[in-house]
Amino acid sequence: MPIVNVGMENSGNVDLYYEDHGTGKPIVLIHGYPLSGASWEKQLPVLLNAGYRVITYDRRGFGQSSKPTNGYNYDTFAEDLQKLLTQLGLHDFVLVGFSMGGGEVARYMGRYGSKDVSKAVFISSVPPYLLKASDNPEGVDRAAFDGIQTAIKADRYAFFTEFFKNFYNADQFLGKRVSEQVIQSSWNIAAGASATASLACVPTWLEDFRKDLARVQVPSLVIHGDADRIVPFSASGQRTAKLVPGARLVVIKDGPHCISWTHAEEVNNALLSFLKEEKRLELTTPA
Repeated sequence: MPIVNVGMENSGNVDLYYEDHGTGKPIVLIHGYPLSGASWEKQLPVLLNAGYRVITYDRRGFGQSSKPTNGYNYDTFAEDLQKLLTQLGLHDFVLVGFSMGGGEVARYMGRYGSKDVSKAVFISSVPPYLLKASDNPEGVDRAAFDGIQTAIKADRYAFFTEFFKNFYNADQFLGKRVSEQVIQSSWNIAAGASATASLACVPTWLEDFRKDLARVQVPSLVIHGDADRIVPFSASGQRTAKLVPGARLVVIKDGPHCISWTHAEEVNNALLSFLKEEKRLELTTPA
């Protein structure tokens, strides 16, 4: 099983499981909560057929990676990513983050810069700053996140059942763009995640990525559904596109949070179009 060691907890290794397929320009796909690298099922064959090398991995605490009781913060997540990239010897790669994964993209470049990154993609992502504050009135009230933590502590399995209804906007798309079996599969993956990670990741959604986004100096694409009930478009994707220099915004009409499944064709077309473009970045100069 391909793994990269990212640390230790007492006597045990903390290892990340990853998959590395294809040849060509490397594309690193970073999954969202509470899933795993397997959640890129609709994107992997499309990218491979287009001639890219595709790397997916499971965040610590999720999928087939180790499940430690520590390290659930974005500085550690970014360091984990950096260790994976280093082990694989990657250069001139593309980072694509979905939901929580967009935080890794932002924090990685905030900490390590954009030197080896050729492009960045944020899909339904948590940046720039989800928490409502005096200098961030577009954010979400803290009470919403406190409620999520309370529900996870009480019964995380029941929480996941309700969570995935809004993850896919099942009331609108069940039987049309998503099946009961897909939702059940997502629930199964979430149930197999670390109980510690399931709870500890929630506060990380409140991370302030505004300074990180200011350091993104590569061509960037933001894709977001305008009906996202998990990470509201107005609080995230819409603002990220304004904060990243020269970023392009693609809005998926009626798209829920998991547009990578429900609107896979639209997402894949936008992604492939962006990847095929010449590398260029038009920086805007403030007036």
